[in-house]
Amino acid sequence: MSLFAFAPSRGPRWQLGVQAAIGMTVPITVMTLLGFPILGYIAASGAFTVLFAGAAPVVERARVLPFVAAGLIASATLGALAGANLGLVSIGIVLIALASAGLSFGFKLGPPGPIFFVLAFGLSAQILGHAAIAPLLYIAAFACGCAFSYVVALSPLLIRRVRSHRPRPLGELFPGPAFDAPSRLLLVRVAIVAVIGVLVGLFVDPGRSYWIVGAAVAVIGVAADRRAAFQRGLHRMVGTIVGVGVYALLTLLHPQGLWIALILGIMQFSVELVVVRHYALALTIITPLVLLLTGAATGQIGSMDVALERVIDTIVGAALGAASGVLHPRSDAGR
Repeated sequence: MSLFAFAPSRGPRWQLGVQAAIGMTVPITVMTLLGFPILGYIAASGAFTVLFAGAAPVVERARVLPFVAAGLIASATLGALAGANLGLVSIGIVLIALASAGLSFGFKLGPPGPIFFVLAFGLSAQILGHAAIAPLLYIAAFACGCAFSYVVALSPLLIRRVRSHRPRPLGELFPGPAFDAPSRLLLVRVAIVAVIGVLVGLFVDPGRSYWIVGAAVAVIGVAADRRAAFQRGLHRMVGTIVGVGVYALLTLLHPQGLWIALILGIMQFSVELVVVRHYALALTIITPLVLLLTGAATGQIGSMDVALERVIDTIVGAALGAASGVLHPRSDAGR
């Protein structure tokens, strides 16, 4: 996974990109037109749902994604309830990271792994800490976004040929719970970076702990590989730094209203096209996407202080995630 080369293509991803873009754009557009843009930004986070099981047949995604949505809603609910209580947020980050990693690795959920459950928790806590919105309304908006994204993901079932595929039983889709040696090491790595990341956050800013832990968990991914850990850490750092520059350029346009919906939709589509082929390039899009989405929801669009904090947090988190890769035996490096 070189910074200067693309990985081989794993097949067309435009359909997943379109679904993710629709899941992001439509809620923002509709709620902005109705005069409640913040609810649109919250619901747009439900687009995380369609990012899972992307390579599976649609009839199997129909069975897998409700469990993903339930996990995301549970994570967002706990984050919303923790809100501005930094002690609860710190404890919650560790618990969500461990629980989502245990379920992801134990039941072989596959990529993108536990990262979006951690982000759903952290973003919810951050938004509730800054925006004047009731926790129950936040949870309802997020759940509606997950439900809408699920419907979008299932839209290909309107085609008879797609419906004719026989899905595997749940026992095969979620084999487990079972932990082999690689998955146990992945879980240990998540536990270590979650605890250390939160402790580091206590000295920097407890409200930013979720980003440090999220960056570390993203670097760990689902690959039990020492070399992959170092490479993903480098990609994460470089991609985030460049991505903050992209965000700075976007804020010069002062995007508002429907323009935000359009920009976020284009970004989400682009991320799905490149994320499996070049992680750093994907991060140059993911970083401004998340900054723009959370900035719009909290009224902090254009805050370069927040953007620079994200660079520091990402470097710390990515370094933690990469360093935890030394737990894997050297013999794994060539896999």
